[in-house]
Amino acid sequence: MPPAAEKSDTVATARIPTGRWWRPVVLASVAACAACGLIYELALLTLATTVLGGGIVATSLIVAGFVAALGLGALLAKPFVDRAASTFVWVEGALGLVGGVSATLLYVAFTTLGSQTGSLVVLVLATAAIGALVGAEVPLLMALLQAGRLSGAEETGRTLANLNAADYLGAVVGGLLWPFLLLPTMGMQQAAAVTGLVNIAAAAILLALVLRHFLTRARAVAAGLVLALVAALLASLLVAVDDVTEWSRARLYPDPVIAHTQSAYQEIVVTRAKYNGRTDRRLYLDGTLQYSSLDEYRYTESLVLPAVAGRPSDVLVLGGGDGLAARDLLGVPGIRRVVQVELDPAVLRIARTHLRADNEGALEDPRVDVVVDDAFAWLRRGGDGAVPVGGFGAVLVDLPDPRNPALSRLYSQEFYGLVRQVVRDDGLMVVQSGSPYSTPHQYWRTVSTVRSAGWGTTPYHVHVPTFGDWGFVLASKDGTPPGLRLRTDVDDLRYLDAGVLGTATEFGRDVAPMDLEPSTLDRPRILDDTRRGFER
Repeated sequence: MPPAAEKSDTVATARIPTGRWWRPVVLASVAACAACGLIYELALLTLATTVLGGGIVATSLIVAGFVAALGLGALLAKPFVDRAASTFVWVEGALGLVGGVSATLLYVAFTTLGSQTGSLVVLVLATAAIGALVGAEVPLLMALLQAGRLSGAEETGRTLANLNAADYLGAVVGGLLWPFLLLPTMGMQQAAAVTGLVNIAAAAILLALVLRHFLTRARAVAAGLVLALVAALLASLLVAVDDVTEWSRARLYPDPVIAHTQSAYQEIVVTRAKYNGRTDRRLYLDGTLQYSSLDEYRYTESLVLPAVAGRPSDVLVLGGGDGLAARDLLGVPGIRRVVQVELDPAVLRIARTHLRADNEGALEDPRVDVVVDDAFAWLRRGGDGAVPVGGFGAVLVDLPDPRNPALSRLYSQEFYGLVRQVVRDDGLMVVQSGSPYSTPHQYWRTVSTVRSAGWGTTPYHVHVPTFGDWGFVLASKDGTPPGLRLRTDVDDLRYLDAGVLGTATEFGRDVAPMDLEPSTLDRPRILDDTRRGFER
């Protein structure tokens, strides 16, 4: 190779491969690397939802930070375009390593740093690094595709069009692979590591077929060793990822984990421990506790009993995939049918197995019709024929707190308006609404939002030891604030009585009612309320 080629890869035209075959290979590599780059970004977005609650701030930081880092990476690549082949190998090696370990690093940071701020810092740094490396790819590959050509404007334009088309096509493939294949079958950490290996494999194939022609033998060997080293590190991570996850999870959950799965929607964990001879099973969704078997009856009775005071025969449960609400409903005389709408089939599988002792097999009872669907979409379609003539006598809205945009839809004025369409004229609705003490703005925002949809509202709260002060909203379709009444024909109640309900509508000065604007699809105000409460 001429001396000048020791400095520059792309000017060594004597070593450029002949024929037309090599440029399509470069474009195929562009598509593969673009798919990997988008998967890394989607993994970070998924992690933001799981470990940071998926708030607007975290999501915006990822999207805006990634786009900004793309531009920064393109600028940083400018001094290296005359060494495009060797630089590209180093970039792909770094990208495969950073992207492949990013999910594990963020998960470990979340479970060990003990603060949202620390996790957010790791998230921002990972986003910036991945975005900058992805942004450097296009200028380097453009330099390779133009190697040996004396191109005019038209030829340059065609080359750039081909490059962008391959880049965008790869992004589409990556965008489809993440939610439909990688995340459900592997989980976030393994999927990110496997993507890193694919990234390295694409770079290695490109090196073997094309880039070696632009490099001296020593540089080609060094580039191959770099890629092999990164592949070995990612393979080691794949072997150890389960142990790392178990170690991290043990720091996050106080009790032994007996079940864990990552669904397309959330991380689901069940723990079990013994306290004074009593078994305590706990369900967590995305790290947030949903119930403890030691005191869940307080929550469940408070949710179910006020809503069935009107003696309904058909009841709709939105959410409540753990089966606890269905269990208590089946013990109420006169209820002939329960329609349970739950989004996540993985929650239902957990409920039918590991949580069966708690829900007493309620989801298998012939009186319970389980519908796997998004509650908002199901209501918009009018219930797909499952709504009884005249509507349901009662609706239980037992959904997780609105900690991300997807859940905030289910706490909107529009959502409660849709519920009205499937309730009979004298029907009642009850909504779990968070803690008036810990998340006061979320609680009173929910009350205001339900009222804004035309319901008459009665806020009430009870004490659940695991959660502290916990609130609900009882609502009537006729617009009159309903009274809290306890049926006398329900046996085996462990908590509720007339005295408890008599004081449940009283709120102390530190949790006094607030008149807030409703949360809507256009203005999901409740998102900030929930975030503020969690920070508090």
